[in-house]
Amino acid sequence: MGWGEYALAFAAFFLTHSLPVRPPLRPWAVARLGRAGFAAAYSALSLAALAWLIVAAGRAPYLGLWDWAPWQNHVVLALMLPACLILTLAIGRPNPFSFGGARNDRFDPQRPGIVRFTRHPLLAALALWSAAHVLPNGDVAHVLVFGAFAAFALFGGRLVDRRRQREMGRAWADLRRAVASSPVAAIPDGGTLARLATGLLLYTALIVLHPLIIGVDPLG
Repeated sequence: MGWGEYALAFAAFFLTHSLPVRPPLRPWAVARLGRAGFAAAYSALSLAALAWLIVAAGRAPYLGLWDWAPWQNHVVLALMLPACLILTLAIGRPNPFSFGGARNDRFDPQRPGIVRFTRHPLLAALALWSAAHVLPNGDVAHVLVFGAFAAFALFGGRLVDRRRQREMGRAWADLRRAVASSPVAAIPDGGTLARLATGLLLYTALIVLHPLIIGVDPLG
């Protein structure tokens, strides 16, 4: 389908990410699936749309912008390690600054974890992943995809901040100051160490599975 499938996949990706979180769809879905069920369904839908978009980008007509060089893979490998670690440190953890936080009532501003360094760690991981993949994919279709993800990750945090400030009122600024005053370095607990180990395992798994799923060896 060439550019037609690419355009459809792009539209589907943004629709599946925007419509389910807007009223009245989100309250309706949460009432029927529960918060955990909605989060799982939304994540599965998002991953499916992302997979289709990446596949469609590979099928789109090739319009080269720059040539591939072996050193570009080293940049990807270097950026993907912190992306994986940030992801595993953040996912499923309390974060009242983000819409992706879990059990936000348990958030301790004196032990905020990765939130001490970024209010939106999942967006930070997305920014690293997408920016890393622009470099070795120097054709129009892939640059548009990964460039759009990078732009969304960089500017999406501002939109989330504005919405959360409206919802939380003065509590947002008070919580931000409390997090900023927390210790920068803290002794990692068992949960943090386990998450770091999981991040390393995820990084290794992506390297191993990448040629099998994507068809490109990041070590090649």
